[in-house]
Amino acid sequence: MKPATTIDEVILQLEALIEDCMRRKDRLGYFAALYHKVTVRVKEGILNNEFEDGARMERLDVFFANRYLEAVHQQRAKQKASGPWEVSFVAARKWRVVILQQLLLGMNAHINYDLGIASVDCSGTNDIQGLHKDFLAINNIIGSLTYDVTNRISRLSPFLSLMGLHAANGQSVLIQFSIGNARDGAWSFAEELYGKQGATRAACMAARDQSISKLATALKSPKGLIRFTTFVIWLFERKNPRKVIEALYTYRKQYLTTKEGKLE
Repeated sequence: MKPATTIDEVILQLEALIEDCMRRKDRLGYFAALYHKVTVRVKEGILNNEFEDGARMERLDVFFANRYLEAVHQQRAKQKASGPWEVSFVAARKWRVVILQQLLLGMNAHINYDLGIASVDCSGTNDIQGLHKDFLAINNIIGSLTYDVTNRISRLSPFLSLMGLHAANGQSVLIQFSIGNARDGAWSFAEELYGKQGATRAACMAARDQSISKLATALKSPKGLIRFTTFVIWLFERKNPRKVIEALYTYRKQYLTTKEGKLE
């Protein structure tokens, strides 16, 4: 697989992956559709000068997306991906894993593991602290999409609100998972990884892989009453992968740049 070099190439590769998943009825397309939405919004933010350094943000987006696209390529080629992605890919083949779990597993692997590495790689020899302001700006973009995404998932999974019955359960990673906390953790990981080389870098990444893989396993396999609740949710949610992907995949190719460099 040839890595993307621009955000437009990322969007094109994500669209190709989504279309392929719809043809295959492959639930890997759930996260791909969500990620496409976020990437298109990041591109819009770059064009609207919402970031301190738009060119740098595009580089970060490309480094970040290539880690996900490479993980999918590894899965399709029957090669081993990182531990968090392996858990996510296995879960996509499990009939009892609900839509929300699959999306959270993708976020866990990509934010908690990939994002810190991409941030370090994007910074190169520059001080990673220079990236922090734009890194934080992504939270605003994710927040702006949350309402629409939540509504779409709720229509696909009408009993999802049952999760609210367990809101006070601090023992459940599935209930307590927070994108904001994940991004804070990703930045802390980036700071820890920054400047490390060779075996030291590999050891830091391996330790992170192990800890985030444990979180992924907890997301995939909740216990007790929450396990029963997810079963009830699963009974009533949409099962056709193509229909679910189509519902999540709302931004299509009309959002690519025009010759004038603006969104259509």
